[in-house]
Amino acid sequence: MEQPPLDLVGLVSHLPNNWLIGYNTHQFTQLVEQLYLELIQISKQQNSPKIILAERNPVRFLAGFIAATAAGCPVFLCNPDWVKAEWQQVFELVQPDIIWGNLSVVNCQLFAAKKEEKKADYRQIMIPTGGSSGEIRFAIHTWETLTASVQGFIEYFDIKTVNSFCVLPLYHVSGLMQFVRSFITGGKLAILPFKALEAGEKCEVEPADFFISLVPTQLQRLLDRTPQWLSQFQTVLLGGATAWHELLEQARHHEIRLALTYGMTETASQIVTLKPEDFLKGNNSCGQVLPHAKVKICNPNGKMLGANQTGIITINADSLALGYYPDTSFVRENQRILQPDDLGFFDEQGYLNIVGRNSNKIITGGENVFPSEVEAAIRSTNLVSDICVIGIPDSHWGQAVTAVYVPSHPEVDTETLQTALLDKLSNFKRPKYWIPVESLPRNAQGKINREQIQQIAISWHPDRSNLAASQ
Repeated sequence: MEQPPLDLVGLVSHLPNNWLIGYNTHQFTQLVEQLYLELIQISKQQNSPKIILAERNPVRFLAGFIAATAAGCPVFLCNPDWVKAEWQQVFELVQPDIIWGNLSVVNCQLFAAKKEEKKADYRQIMIPTGGSSGEIRFAIHTWETLTASVQGFIEYFDIKTVNSFCVLPLYHVSGLMQFVRSFITGGKLAILPFKALEAGEKCEVEPADFFISLVPTQLQRLLDRTPQWLSQFQTVLLGGATAWHELLEQARHHEIRLALTYGMTETASQIVTLKPEDFLKGNNSCGQVLPHAKVKICNPNGKMLGANQTGIITINADSLALGYYPDTSFVRENQRILQPDDLGFFDEQGYLNIVGRNSNKIITGGENVFPSEVEAAIRSTNLVSDICVIGIPDSHWGQAVTAVYVPSHPEVDTETLQTALLDKLSNFKRPKYWIPVESLPRNAQGKINREQIQQIAISWHPDRSNLAASQ
């Protein structure tokens, strides 16, 4: 039986005038009501239309999101900066009825190829994921899964109201959930693009009352520029990519109230979080599991492992997505279970430690090497400004540990790096090959595109005859 529309428009009408900092709350309220009424009229003439939401303006984006969700229309959150090939994927998959946003890169011919109609269920919220692999997918969420994430968040931090300072993209789960937390709990929302923040702009807020979410590269830039300002925040949530040891030590030195997190689009942001008090005491783990989730460590046969035993992370959460559009394969006999590609372990105090991604694991000479460990060791030398470690095929080793890096200064060379790692890594973990580049391909959340890194390694010299061997 179809559920009635959510009364989100009613919640919007009760927002205080100073709720949306940096933008006009009244304009937001009016736009929600206008778009909601338009969708209700359209829905009377046809099934709930599928909406692509790619607005650049935050007010229009959030108003469109609330209006679509309240009207029960399937809404697909999209990055307005996707290129034409990416939009081609999206249109072939979604076949939208309505587009909100000025997509100048999109050719109108994309709309002409409506094939077999793909139906989206009432009230589904599609959040993009997987773009870094070259294939854009949408995790299927609902207002209920997003609400479950918020509930777990406020219970874990023992707070009633969440004020959010958002510098991350709203179409991404990390930005969207900052809005949802503030909206549901009646907290304030400040929105400022990170580039503007980095350039010195500030919203008129009291940082001590706000949560701010960052990815490691953003944290590094702010620590280099305004560490004192950052240290005033109630909590600095850090996720999206692995943080290196020196970055955490720098944050601790400046007494940043850092909360390391573990989560993903499929879980509607974090399901494991380290409280700032624990971080400041020297803990570098991902923290403990939030109340709305259950996380187990299992072996390949599904057997649950004990403390300090590394295995496959298995997630059961009220906030877990239903599947990837249009497939709701996560739902099996009313059990929501997800096994991401991550390996980790719980210590004896119940803190989760991530070892690395199983698919990124390098097997060289019969030994397992996890890129995150090697990358952390290389970063600790301060000889690189960015680094990605991969395995490339090798007739002798099976895979050869390979470092693609951005040198911190022109004098850095292979010999210098090799020497610096002698007392930091075992021989089999040290890169056999080193490839210097000007920059590494990262997405808006700071995640490395490893597929592109592999291509860099291959195109740099396919037979590797010119690679600098460190053996």
